[in-house]
Amino acid sequence: MAEAAKAAFGSIGAQASFPFIAQLFSDVTDMFEGRYPGYQAIDMFYHDYEHTLQATVCLIHILEGHHRSGDAPKLRVRDWELALMSVLLHDCGYLKRSDDITGTGAKYTLIHERRSCEFARMFLPRRNVLPHEVEDVCSAIICTGPHSKISQVSFRREEARLMAFILVTADYLAQMSDANYVKKLPILIREFNEAYEFEQVPPEKRPYHELRELMQKTPGFWTNFVRPMLDFEAGGVHRYLTTAGRPNPYLDAVEANIAEIRRLVQEGAEKN
Repeated sequence: MAEAAKAAFGSIGAQASFPFIAQLFSDVTDMFEGRYPGYQAIDMFYHDYEHTLQATVCLIHILEGHHRSGDAPKLRVRDWELALMSVLLHDCGYLKRSDDITGTGAKYTLIHERRSCEFARMFLPRRNVLPHEVEDVCSAIICTGPHSKISQVSFRREEARLMAFILVTADYLAQMSDANYVKKLPILIREFNEAYEFEQVPPEKRPYHELRELMQKTPGFWTNFVRPMLDFEAGGVHRYLTTAGRPNPYLDAVEANIAEIRRLVQEGAEKN
């Protein structure tokens, strides 16, 4: 994955970023695999390192598409680096400290964006990232929460707002377009339920209680929340994934997954 990132940076003449990219990927791999001091390896199977890397691929594709478009605001090489930091760190809030021996990182689902920012504010200055740059990264990460509204987040510059658009889009599209998305839903509901128990969310306030309910509500979640949010709140930057008039592969894959979920829900209803 680091090589794919280098290739993208190389395409805009940013070979000077290669050492930074190699170090960043090395650090984040160590975090998720349990080699970062003070932290355990990720112990989740939905929001795992694979998801982070899938989101990274999508983010890189969007950055490339935006660069080709020539649209404003134009992103500098440093903005690309900050965007890469934001996607690789956006779920580090699921990591447990070494002395955290209860449950899995899923218990932090409802607060993981804030924890990711806390980690970024500790980690990034050690990599010579300036305070205002750290805040650009954290502003983008905060926007990935399902209850966050990008329009209500304060950005110090338009480039930072665009980076948030790109991160949010990559996060949602990467997971919902995954070829194994439907198969992973039982894992997702277990993560949700662990978080609800940890945060002591009353049953009547939980949006999902069991797998069938999650599957029933997922098509509406995509149609009524995610897609409109990506189209408008996140600036429609998914358009940069469409090239040479071809259909958007990520949107097509999401729609195929949603169709499969609808089919399974209907099949279950007919059996009952």
